[in-house]
Amino acid sequence: MLTDSFGRVHDNLRISVTDRCNIRCFYCMPETEVHFVERREILDFEEIERFARIAAGLGIRKVRVTGGEPLVRRDLPVLIARLAAIPGIQDLALTTNGVLLEELAAPLYAAGLRRLNVHVDTLERQRFFEITRRDDLPRVLAGLDAAQRAGFKIKLNAVAVKDLVEEDIVPLARFAREHGYEVRYIEFMPLDAQNLWDRSKVLLADDILAKLSREIGPLAPVADPDPRAPASEYQYLDGGGTVGIIASVSKPFCLNCNRIRLTADGKLRYCLFAIEEDDVKTLMRSGAADDDIAALVRRNLAGKWEGHQINSSKFVAPPRPMYSIGG
Repeated sequence: MLTDSFGRVHDNLRISVTDRCNIRCFYCMPETEVHFVERREILDFEEIERFARIAAGLGIRKVRVTGGEPLVRRDLPVLIARLAAIPGIQDLALTTNGVLLEELAAPLYAAGLRRLNVHVDTLERQRFFEITRRDDLPRVLAGLDAAQRAGFKIKLNAVAVKDLVEEDIVPLARFAREHGYEVRYIEFMPLDAQNLWDRSKVLLADDILAKLSREIGPLAPVADPDPRAPASEYQYLDGGGTVGIIASVSKPFCLNCNRIRLTADGKLRYCLFAIEEDDVKTLMRSGAADDDIAALVRRNLAGKWEGHQINSSKFVAPPRPMYSIGG
């Protein structure tokens, strides 16, 4: 098992397949002058598959494919099929903005993918444009329809920014209830490329829950929750589904963390907010054996900190923005 110095067992790997994206959410990317990694520096499918196989041999059981926007990666269903076939991988999921999902939902499902997180902060078209700088809400909604027809289990991800999305909290929750999705509200984190984050701009988990309970119906924590899941889950007492809250700012869950991350350019990170990272790509491309790469994974995890200290004066934002790290 992959265990760090605090006794946390790690079985969850997030793999970014690209740092490129087809929208420009202000809390993630600048509108112009975005600096992407050169394509030759991005891991190819064989390298990604090899790393995932090594990780599975070390105890990784869950893999999530991210970006950037993973659906802009050419022939992505080919990679999904390869990852789904790796012995030991029991759960394979993908996070997407949904813009290209309408045409790719069926091929992804056929490749073996079963779970999707689709990022949508609002159902109001003008506010969607304000947040993403693209008028693509109709395409996202069409993608959700296509994914549901294909048979996917779907969660909606929404970043909670104060004084911007309060009006969207309840409509998104109602939309999720009507369609059988789980909506997950994510507290605004200091991962933007323009240093716009401020703690006063975070719409806090308790305020979100209070609003939902007041305007839709009472919520209660789900029975027997997964203590290592990033989201705290709540269920409506009327049986109308569940809601997830990822309270990275107000209620950090670092002591239960079970995740490691591989960036699109082949760097291994033990935390979303990590300052340091290890170079898997150079090791692979220099002819290293699988045992050498496994040793690097163990060494990286051995240096994992207790937590990111986002609520203390010791916190330092990572040198990479979110799109470069991987969602």
